[in-house]
Amino acid sequence: MKNHTLLNEFILRGIPQTEGLEAVLCAVFSFIYLFNLLGNLLILVAIVSSSTLHMPMYFFLGLLSIFDILFPSVTCPKMLLYLSGQSPVISYKGCASQLYFYHLLGSAEGCLYSVMSCDRFVAICHPLRYMLIMKPGVCVSLVVVAGLVGCLHGTILTSFTFQLSYCGPNQVDYFCDIPAVLPLACTDSALAQRVGSINVGFLALTLLISICVCYTLTGITILRIHSAEGRQKAFSTCSAHLIAILCAYGPVIIIYLKSTPNPLLGAMVQILNNIVSPMLNLLIYSLRNKEVKRSLKRVFRNVLLTVCE
Repeated sequence: MKNHTLLNEFILRGIPQTEGLEAVLCAVFSFIYLFNLLGNLLILVAIVSSSTLHMPMYFFLGLLSIFDILFPSVTCPKMLLYLSGQSPVISYKGCASQLYFYHLLGSAEGCLYSVMSCDRFVAICHPLRYMLIMKPGVCVSLVVVAGLVGCLHGTILTSFTFQLSYCGPNQVDYFCDIPAVLPLACTDSALAQRVGSINVGFLALTLLISICVCYTLTGITILRIHSAEGRQKAFSTCSAHLIAILCAYGPVIIIYLKSTPNPLLGAMVQILNNIVSPMLNLLIYSLRNKEVKRSLKRVFRNVLLTVCE
């Protein structure tokens, strides 16, 4: 057997087929990232500061805002650094940490989507028992379970990926993820590839089925509502949730469960999942909600009054 020098760093190559566009991409992604951070931070402030929003639905919306701040922050800052001309090198431990937190936060957010669909099911199908069923203890327990699922998912994928030896090429695409890192292993990566596909596929399919079941039962209940205004309001809420879920699960299916022969297409799908989807959550879930918008106006008014004084 030949002796190999194990890698202690990786080099991020950047987005394929975009040579010469680094400055433009850096400006665009910086704007989206900052808009996402500021918008979700304002949503959090609005929910915490308004007593009328201290309900289970808004508790979950606040958590979604936290996830949408943390999730793009795993990969976006490093990507912006190398797009602005800084060093594209990422350490071995940094690469492993990036992969771990990316899958931890991504899977925990997927669980949160499932919890939110259950919340809407209870609110529409059992409105009189809603506050009794969705008690604070139940809501916190559901969130803890989502976090534990995320930790387990991230640990399994990171362990199987980085138990392999990496001693050859060290160039990955725009961030460290399983499809980018595994081909660089100088030992057999078939088991890690299978475990990754099964793990991601099983979790995504389980959560998607639970969401579909909840919204199917919710849709049947909505159709039985006699009031046209009530039906429209319920459909508006559920349709917004479904659009956000499609934006989240579509890229996952394309990235992990289907081969993408075009590198540029794969990069665009990955960036959609990393940066654009959290911004869409901000627009779809929160800013379409009248109570959230009313609370945001109150926050802006208080800020202006404080500045003027």
